[in-house]
Amino acid sequence: MNWNDHSRLQGQHAFLGASKYHWINYDAARIAESFVNYQAKERGTRLHAYAAESIALGQKLPRSKKTLNSYVNDAIGFCMTPEVVLYYSENCYGTADTIHFANNFLRIHDLKTGLVPAHMEQLFIYDALFCLEYGVKPRDIQIENRIYQNDDIWIVNPTCEDIDPIISKIIEFNKIITELKLGATA
Repeated sequence: MNWNDHSRLQGQHAFLGASKYHWINYDAARIAESFVNYQAKERGTRLHAYAAESIALGQKLPRSKKTLNSYVNDAIGFCMTPEVVLYYSENCYGTADTIHFANNFLRIHDLKTGLVPAHMEQLFIYDALFCLEYGVKPRDIQIENRIYQNDDIWIVNPTCEDIDPIISKIIEFNKIITELKLGATA
């Protein structure tokens, strides 16, 4: 058999592909909703990349209350670094949208482009990962977390009472997962 050449699609997945087969049970309204959500996710990915590049280049956007503009301009103003991986183990790590640490002050900002309300716990996990990776005790620093979404900024200053329990869970759950992985390979 001479197969048609589709090498340009290698490693990609079609929206109506076999690996995400649930669409065969959708009606027209559900497939339209699913595709609109998919497009929003793709747009969010592109906006994050655009924001990271703007921040890395120090290129401010026009002053505005718009989510993206506020996020980029604040990150540049606070000398933040975009897209920093915070790593505890192969089982627990994440990428902070922007982060800065100086003079015992940790600042982490997150850009949310979707309509689903954000949860500050995500940033608390980044705080915990930072503390674990860099050997910093939450009680010894000040923290400011910001979520930028829907042309608004949500600011929280967590304390060690917020972050220490997350650190404990990361350590405990990482140990459990590591032991389970070792048992699976034995």
